[in-house]
Amino acid sequence: MSGHSKWATIKHAKGAADARRGQMFTKLIKEISIAARMGGGSADANPRLRTAILKARAANMPKDNIDRAIKKGTGELEGVNYEELTYEAYAPGGVAVLIEVLTDNKNRAAADVRNILTRAGGQLATAGSVSRLFKRQGIITLDGEKYTEDQVMEAAIEGGAEDVSLQDGIIEVTTAPEDFETAANMLSEKGFETMSAEISMVPEADVSLDNDGTAKAVRLIERLEENDDVQNVYSNINIPDGFESE
Repeated sequence: MSGHSKWATIKHAKGAADARRGQMFTKLIKEISIAARMGGGSADANPRLRTAILKARAANMPKDNIDRAIKKGTGELEGVNYEELTYEAYAPGGVAVLIEVLTDNKNRAAADVRNILTRAGGQLATAGSVSRLFKRQGIITLDGEKYTEDQVMEAAIEGGAEDVSLQDGIIEVTTAPEDFETAANMLSEKGFETMSAEISMVPEADVSLDNDGTAKAVRLIERLEENDDVQNVYSNINIPDGFESE
């Protein structure tokens, strides 16, 4: 789950090393390919591609995989043409959800998203009603057991980061979107290994529910994330301390 809460941050960051690595790599490859198709295969001249490559490197994707994804995007290798779609929705309890899709079949993707929402008690929202509740922000996470907050802060602030915080063993660096690349590169140059690095949609305010309501919203979000066409899911749910996903 992409979202700004301790539980979501930890789950998302550590997800790079768990059984979902294959699905994560698939989604990263799609993002790299579409970035290369839209803006060319040169990372120096294509900011979106640079960001996608940074995210892939943070997830420890092999360089060969990255290079192949770029070549598929530029047409040097046979690949799939993906379309970008964004859905705005509400999960049970009024939780706002932004769903970013990269798909080679938009009719299938639309049907899947609607089906997941309906089955889990969610619903599509009118355009703009959910997106206005979020802001774009760079998020970089590091292992708090490997580095201290002070060590990371020195390099992050030098790279233009806005804030550095430590929560439940995860150090989170936040940046303005335009400073994300500089901060990520500075951390890399200083020898820090990142757990995740991305430009995310962060909610302006959180929504808190009781445990049952939280569980319902989380189940919907996780089902969306499991769909191959869904690239990113952002929500404004506040996950309480001690909550465990089923």
